[in-house]
Amino acid sequence: MTVGADSGATGAATPEQAELKRVLGPKLLLLFIIGDILGTGVYALTGQVAGEVGGAAWLPFLIAFAVATLTAFSYLELVTKYPQAAGAALYVHKAFGIHFLTFIVLFTVMCSGITSATTASRAFAANMLTAFSGGDEPDSTSPALLFCAIGFLLLVMFINFRGVAEGVGTNVVLTLVELSGLLLVIFIGYWFIVGGNAEHWDAVVAFDTAADKNAFIAVSAATALAFFALVGFEDSVNMAEECKEPTRIFPKVMLTGLGLTAVVYVLIAIAAVAIVPVGDLADSDTPLVQVVETAAPDFPMTELVPWISMFAVANTALINMMMASRLLYGMAKQGVLPKFLAYVHPGRRTPFAAIIFTTVIALCLLVYVSSDPDSNVVGLLGGTTALLLLAVFTVVNVSVLVLRRDKVEHKHFQTNIVFAILGAVTSGALTLPFARADNEQYVIAGWLLLLGVILWAVTYWWHRRHPVGGNRHLEDVR
Repeated sequence: MTVGADSGATGAATPEQAELKRVLGPKLLLLFIIGDILGTGVYALTGQVAGEVGGAAWLPFLIAFAVATLTAFSYLELVTKYPQAAGAALYVHKAFGIHFLTFIVLFTVMCSGITSATTASRAFAANMLTAFSGGDEPDSTSPALLFCAIGFLLLVMFINFRGVAEGVGTNVVLTLVELSGLLLVIFIGYWFIVGGNAEHWDAVVAFDTAADKNAFIAVSAATALAFFALVGFEDSVNMAEECKEPTRIFPKVMLTGLGLTAVVYVLIAIAAVAIVPVGDLADSDTPLVQVVETAAPDFPMTELVPWISMFAVANTALINMMMASRLLYGMAKQGVLPKFLAYVHPGRRTPFAAIIFTTVIALCLLVYVSSDPDSNVVGLLGGTTALLLLAVFTVVNVSVLVLRRDKVEHKHFQTNIVFAILGAVTSGALTLPFARADNEQYVIAGWLLLLGVILWAVTYWWHRRHPVGGNRHLEDVR
């Protein structure tokens, strides 16, 4: 397929290839973004962020949202200019035309979605076992955690295969459930605080960092971890070919989603550290359950919080696995990946091969990180997701500047050059070692990228052996 002006504006498929179904309007897209951002990040990582900086846990979330908004403007220019599946990888290839760089960005974005979904699967298992045990958190080394997480990823694969309508429909239900849970936490938490019962209210403006870290290093590390919550708008641009009028609806919907979720994150973080000691939050896989149990142990709906948390993190996994599979489909359709990954099931009209491929990687990663009984699985995978995502953000901000010379026939959003430069600098800085809570995140990211390099070499060899359909993409997507 040639990505010219017409295909860039419509995302039409070739005659022999079924196209993806356009089912996402503004409301569904908004719920998609909100549901993704408000998933595992707030339900599972609030305690991890608090563990880095102490009571001022709201500050890293606020900084992360501010930095992410700079990059969101760059994404908005690119997705309205090129409204197709594949997102950052497509933009980088249009900007630089280097197959290796395109492939690595593609694989990095895919890995960020998969590590995010794997994080969510572990959090799902923890919340499910907590719910079934009546509020007692499972031991982190329990085999039941791994078993439940694997079963959950297989269920997500099935929903993903059924179709985007079913996936987005499930997303709507789960988003409403997780929003109800967060509103419940906010209502109970601030009722408790207003009543004068918050013994730790002074901690909200206090920094409590490790002895080997100053406040700047701690906030940087916590901000980098908080970026785990912000995969939502990167996921959404990879659904562009399944959106109705993407050029028109994306800017308003994406910025609205970011603004609403930023308010919720800050409110939740303030309530959590005011009610529960920071140390308890940091050690918990279900921090919001602790907040509600502390603030209102006799409240009739308290027992529902683990269930709500379970469905909330399920939403994160579903959306990220949808994104990862569509990303592979989009680039395979452009000829950057083997053609079999672009196979669309004729009955369900979903990227069947890409769904299976991404699920296998997620399962392998889950088993690998769970093999170390001493590892903080949620924090480690969440930090790795943020590391990968920040690296992509840096490249995307540079790409939007390079692509200013590429003109298209239709109108599109345009960001300020200063915003793009600031987005590149801040995102790049947060990938550096001083912003890492655990350097093992580099190890996991390195192994994943090594896998990407191996796949790139295999793909390059295949294209050299089959030049008729293999090398065409280097010309077509520029």
